[in-house]
Amino acid sequence: MSPAAVDDRAIARWRFRTQLLDGRSAPDAPTAVRSLLAVQAENLDQTGWALASRAPGLTPPALVDLLADGTLVRTHVLRPTWHLVHRADLRWLLELTGPRVRQQVGRQLERDLGLDAATVAACTDAVLTALDGTADLTRDELGASLGRAGHVLDGMRLMVVLAHVEMGLLVGSGAPRPDGGTGTQTYRLLDDRLDPSPYPDRDEALTALAARYVLGHGPATERDLAYWATLTLTDVRRGLASAATQLESFEHDGRTFWHAPGEEPPPRPRTPRVHLIHLLDEWYRGHQDSRMVVDAAGLHPVGREPSIGLLVCDAQIAGTVRRTVRPHSVAFEVAPYRPLTAAERRALDGEARAYGAYLDREAHVSVTGD
Repeated sequence: MSPAAVDDRAIARWRFRTQLLDGRSAPDAPTAVRSLLAVQAENLDQTGWALASRAPGLTPPALVDLLADGTLVRTHVLRPTWHLVHRADLRWLLELTGPRVRQQVGRQLERDLGLDAATVAACTDAVLTALDGTADLTRDELGASLGRAGHVLDGMRLMVVLAHVEMGLLVGSGAPRPDGGTGTQTYRLLDDRLDPSPYPDRDEALTALAARYVLGHGPATERDLAYWATLTLTDVRRGLASAATQLESFEHDGRTFWHAPGEEPPPRPRTPRVHLIHLLDEWYRGHQDSRMVVDAAGLHPVGREPSIGLLVCDAQIAGTVRRTVRPHSVAFEVAPYRPLTAAERRALDGEARAYGAYLDREAHVSVTGD
């Protein structure tokens, strides 16, 4: 592909198509998760909308059911943060990326939180004992069990210890406790949730990771993947070299971008496409090296993010969004970086109605400057 055929805006639109946000939806949420390989999920309510945007028809109760029956697992994988992963991919992803992330978390436990390796091992045993043969337990319930075993941990220490246990292939999410939304996270032993790894050795897993990340997030660079999976550039380059026969690439802005074979940038849509996207959506957070192709005009502040919601017009960040959920309604306060056209405003109202329908609430939109 000629470098003249692609620019930042084209790459951003291309990623919208790759990530099932431009109308090419998945048949269901598990398929969407497998397409992306993993979906960042600190805020499960917001993550539910990210999946519903890619798999129309998903509802919060349906997402709860997928977590309860173990089809999807919410756990710490790839980076020291929450992700949703399909059970078929959990074991090999944790085996491949977990050791390096677990070392980072272990250093945090000892250096920053004052818990040495022996204490962490004892806490791990206490967590496994508490979960053995019991119903799914919340973080607070596990904290109480640890306290009875003589390990009193404050909120941060408890959270990081549990993340460390999760990345050791021991514990994952259980059935959420009802709370009016997607529920409160619980924990469960992973024994019955881990499918066998389909890859007999690490090199095959690296190849699969490189190919599936690119097919689900591309066009993307080697440094995007290294960030996403907390791998060394040496590992990433080995994986991409092995997967190169399954992929294609082009050069742009001094970097190599990998993508699915036979694809080219989609044309700009004739009618505006407006999306309400969470700051942690894979479309934005799933890259680091080339993340800001989504802000070709340089409108979005660099550094600390001003909001947890993004207004996106034609695959470019066009403003920020604050969402307020009430018992019967959801309000979206939109602060655009530039004036919206009449067509964009109509598209925004339609997106808000779809978001409201997902939450089973009436949607209200206010736009700064209207």
